[in-house]
This record gives sequence, C-alpha cells and structure tokens, in this order.
Amino acid sequence: MRSKLFALLLAVFPVSRVPADADKDWAVPLGDPGQTHYSVLRQIDADNVAQLRPAWVYRSGDGSPENRTQIQCNPIIVDGVMYATTPSLKLVAVDAATGRERWRFDPFEGLAAGNPLGVNRGVVLWRSGTERRILFTAGYFLHAVDPETGRLIGSFGKEGRVDIREGLDRPPSEQFVLGNTPGALYRNLLILPTRVSEGPGPASPGDIRAYDVRTGRIVWSFHTIPHPGEFGYETWPPDAWRFIGGANCWAGMAVDEARGIVFAPTGSAAFDFWGGDRLGSNLFANCLLALDAATGKLKWHFQAVHHDIWDRDFPSPPTLVTVEHEGRRVDAVAQTTKTGFVYVFERETGKSLFPIEERPTPKSDLVGESAWPTQPVPLKPPPFARQLFSEQIVTDRTPEASAAVFARWRQILPHQPWLPPSTNGTVIFPGFDGGAEWGGAAVDSRKGWLYVNANEMPWILQMIETKAGAGQGNIGTPEQFYNAVCAACHGLTRLGEVGRNIPTLVNIGQKLKEDEIVQLLGTGRGNMPSFSFLAEPDRRGLARLLLGKETAPVVAAPAVGGAAERHPDPVPSMATIRSPYGHTGYNRWTDPDGFPAVKPPWGTLSAIDLNRGEIAWQVPLGEIPELTAKGIPPTGTENYGGPVVTAGNVVFIAATKDEKIRAFDARSGKVLWQESLPAAGYATPSTYSVDGRQYVVIACGGGKLGTKSGDAYVAFALPR
Repeated sequence: MRSKLFALLLAVFPVSRVPADADKDWAVPLGDPGQTHYSVLRQIDADNVAQLRPAWVYRSGDGSPENRTQIQCNPIIVDGVMYATTPSLKLVAVDAATGRERWRFDPFEGLAAGNPLGVNRGVVLWRSGTERRILFTAGYFLHAVDPETGRLIGSFGKEGRVDIREGLDRPPSEQFVLGNTPGALYRNLLILPTRVSEGPGPASPGDIRAYDVRTGRIVWSFHTIPHPGEFGYETWPPDAWRFIGGANCWAGMAVDEARGIVFAPTGSAAFDFWGGDRLGSNLFANCLLALDAATGKLKWHFQAVHHDIWDRDFPSPPTLVTVEHEGRRVDAVAQTTKTGFVYVFERETGKSLFPIEERPTPKSDLVGESAWPTQPVPLKPPPFARQLFSEQIVTDRTPEASAAVFARWRQILPHQPWLPPSTNGTVIFPGFDGGAEWGGAAVDSRKGWLYVNANEMPWILQMIETKAGAGQGNIGTPEQFYNAVCAACHGLTRLGEVGRNIPTLVNIGQKLKEDEIVQLLGTGRGNMPSFSFLAEPDRRGLARLLLGKETAPVVAAPAVGGAAERHPDPVPSMATIRSPYGHTGYNRWTDPDGFPAVKPPWGTLSAIDLNRGEIAWQVPLGEIPELTAKGIPPTGTENYGGPVVTAGNVVFIAATKDEKIRAFDARSGKVLWQESLPAAGYATPSTYSVDGRQYVVIACGGGKLGTKSGDAYVAFALPR
C-alpha cells in the first residue's frame, strides 16, 4: 500500500533525481557485442542537445605535421576511464570526466621494426572476476595490457604479445597481416578481424581466428579459402588455399552472446580486380558468415558478390537488431554494403527477411577472366545510395565542370551495375569507399530503425597490362613490378593522392636515400604494406627505379635466405605475381575544381525502417563551406566514421570533410546541433555517463580527404 502511494505521489509531484541509467559505460567498441551503436542514455535528448558544449579536450601530441596521420578509434569508457589509441597507435588511459591522461603504452617501443603500421579503430576490455586486460593490435602484434598500469601482461603470448602473422599455414615472415579493427569477445575468446594485402602481389589468407585471452593461443581457425575436404573447396581452383589470399574479415564482427554466434563479414579475394587465377564463385569471400563462437564451425552463410572483381568487400560490421516482421518479433542481423544495399537475415537460420534477386552480370573483356553470370540484389529495403551514374546526374555545378565530365564520359565505358573492370575504364558507383564504409550503422531496436551514412562519389577503374604474371616468379623489370603493384596506390605518374594519404614519389630522393627506401620496402609503414617477399637486391632495384638510377630485372623470391630464385613447384609460391593486369590507381572522378563529377548529394545520412523495408528519411551529411557561401544548399561531403543513436532520440555523427560533429533528430533527420572540431572526426563517437553526467566523445584525427591531421579527443556535455 505504501509503495503504491509513493508511486502516486511521484506521478503527481515529480522530483528531480539521478536517472537509473546515469553511470552507463561504453564498454564495448561500437556500443555492445551486437555492434548496435546504441545507448540507453537519455540525459541529452532532442530537446536539449542544442545546449551541448565542449567539456574537455585531450591531446596526445603525436599527430603528423605533414598531415599523414589519422585517429579512427571508437574509444571505450569503463568505470570513468577512457581507453583509446593515438595517431601513432599508442594506447592511452584518460580520465573520462576531465580528459587527464593516466598512462600511455607504446606498442613499438623496443621492437626492431618500429614503424607504426596501419590504423586502429578501437580496443577491447576483457573482464572475469578480478581479472582484467585490454587487448588491441598495433603493427603485426596483438597485445595484452594491464588496464591499471598500462604494462604488458607477460603471461599472454610471448611477454605480452602474439604475432598475428603466425598460424596461417604460410611462412610468417612473408605475411602482411594487420588487425586494424578491434576483435570480438566471446567468453574467454578474442575473435580477431585482420587486414591483408589485396593487390596483384602476394596476399595472405583471411583465416578468422579465435585467441585465448589468457594465453594468446589460437583456439580455432575458420578457413575463408577452404582447404581440401572443407565445404566450399570446389568453388575455387584446386589448392587455391595455398596461393590465393584475401577473403578476410577486416570490418569487424557482431556477437549474439545468448545464441553463441559470431557474425563475420568478409571481403574480396586477391587480386581485387582480376580473378583469372581463382575462377569460380569463391566461397567464403564476400560472405556474411554465422559461426559457432566457441568452435568456429559454420552455421550458415550468405555470399553478396560471387567471384568479386570490383573490390566490393563487406565494409562494416553487421548489426544485431530486433524487428517486427509479418506480425512477429524477429531477432535479425543487418549488413550494409559498399553498393548501398542492406541485407537483413534471421540470426538462427540465415533466412532473408526480404526477397533477393540474382541479376545478370555483363561479361569481362580481360584475358583469362570469367565474370560470374549473376549477382544478388535485395528488393527491399531500397538502396540508400544511387545505383546508376547516368547522364541525368552528371554535375551541372558550372558549365565548365559539366563539359569536362562529359568529355571524360565519352572516353570510358557507359556505367552499368556490375560492369567488369576493363582497360577501357569502368565507372564504379557507388565508389570504392561506398555507399556504406567502415564506420558502420546504428540501430534502435525499440522501433526497428537502422541509421547509416553513405558516400556518393563516382570512381574510375582502368586496368593496364603489365606483362607480369608469368607464374614462375620472374616478373620482369622494376618498372613492370611498379606498374603491377605500386601504381595501384601511387599511380603511374607516381604523384600519389592527397585525399587518401598516399604520398608522391616524385623527387623522393630529396627525402630518402637509397638504403632508406630499401629498408622501408622491407618493413612497410603506415598504410604501406611490407614487400619483404622480395629479396633485398630486388627491393634495391625498385629503390633505384624511384631514384632514377639504372636498374636490373626483379625476381620475386621468399625473403628467407635473401636470395632470388625461380620456383619449379607447380603450385605457385607466395612470391609470384600472378595477374597480367594492374590498374592506374583508385581514381575519384572529379571535375576540374576537385568537386565530385555527380550532382549532390555527395554524402547522406539515412534512417531505414527495417520492419517494412523502407527508407524513413534521408538527408545530406556535411557541407562545402565555399559552396554554401555562394547560396548552394548543403551538398553533403564524403564521410568516414559512423553514427551513434540514443534513447534520447538523437543521432550523433561526425565523419564529414567539413570538420564538424552534428546531432540529428532520430525521428525526422532534422539537424539539431553542430560544432566545429579541431580536426575532422573520421571515427564513430562514443557516449557514456560519469557521476550522472552524460558525455559524447569523438576522435579528431583528420588526415583524410586532404584535411589536416589532428591528435585530439573532444568530449561534449550539457552545462552543469
């Protein structure tokens, strides 16, 4: 009776009190094991979000003065401490209420190859009773760090580290394997995504592996390129597992802890754009895999691209969501794609909630290639990015811009979906970076809505014959090797690309000496892979080519022993360059002023109703200030990083080239708040509460799309 009276009084005379969800952590990257990007916090809501102000700024002090570094980390916050990574991949612990650094750990200190490799998108914290350890990757190593002291835990692996190049049935020293994306925890296992090379040169296999969090021992492996006797083996040439690479899960995974299922999306097999040495549908490349999280056994799979020759990787982690479908509540898994599609499946069975249609694929005109005859397209929801770069959507920003784009238009093949790569030039739209990208999607299972940001930039892929790929190890001159492998990033003209942080190689002798280039080719640095599969004399040949000196033919050979040799083994070695084609690079199609060749929007944020398979709303994401100043409505910009949605009906997202963070009304798409950042936030925000105060924090690393690099994390909160 007393409790009923108290409840009645509260209803009539509400009192101010600390909400029950006041001290919620962001304890898992992207919010929770289901990768929902969702928070139950509601102190910040659609009515008061416009009052947000900076609460603290943390600067790590190790950004690049040459604007070559980034921070893509989605930090975790546990018990009032933020664990995050810096531009040079140091791990830091920061007071989540003040921004004060508690400790930092340098994963490259004391290592012979101390060059930071790749980027880092987050860390995980494992807890069991009083045991705690942070697990994160930097370079070739998985580290276990004490969250109290910032020191390696010596009982893990070898003095706190595990070399993730080991355990792949190939010589570890010849592998290029990184772990840019944080692993997924299931009980005492860390299931690790990996990045591998996908060019025409040697590529490591994309095995998905689960590590014991206490010892670092590999507990299970799933072969994404099946071995003899395994399901899917017949979808590849014989013994493909010995010489084909890729088909790796790099984007991240979601875990259904109650069902014991890990959902892992995979990417394309190597080489990305020519598959004459891997004819077949190529399971389990480009698949959403449902694996038993305890054993790695396959439960079901769905392949979104058969025999991928477009680099159409699954670009983001899948997202667990509950929807209303045909009158019942369904636990589902949703997967976004570079092509702008959303696939939605029942978690247990893999049954699609909406129809999927196999559509014809045009034939390839490349020697040795055979495009798969059909590709699967979901009929619902509709694509959240435009699918056809037609004449009607060519830019009309200025007459000069339109004329320049149409001039290029007449030189290449007319765009159509799934048109195979060609030496005549092929339009990729949505582009290589989506559609959806690695930032991932957010979901609100209360209403079954998914929120996803997208790019709408056309790219041009042009293949070139390299005269490489003889299959016996000898790949010709250093120039032929450069055209086959290096030009994909640095371009045939060696100019690089500012927007993708690819430096120019023109006049490289002003920065590096010959011996320094040889060393760099052997170790790799940043996003540049190691070329350790080349013997030292062959790396020197490449260095001399770049310096304009006389060169000799390059012969690919294993690094073991340092001697070049031919390989009579009928199964080609890892060192063989197997493709007769390279490509001219990843070329955004822009007008002469550097703006996209397509009419706006160039970046969007969409809310998709997964119950009905419909787009609820779509708005431009970002703006170009110089165009806005001319009276042009916001165009959207290219964007990298994902959204967060909260119980307060707010969607937070940075991601844009204009270096801002924004809050949108989750119900309508209306912009409620925006704030300039010290550098672009190409990452996914986190939201958490300490002592009853809710914060939103974003990594401001910049360094992409020609924007400046930064070294800051900025947290926002309501005024006290």
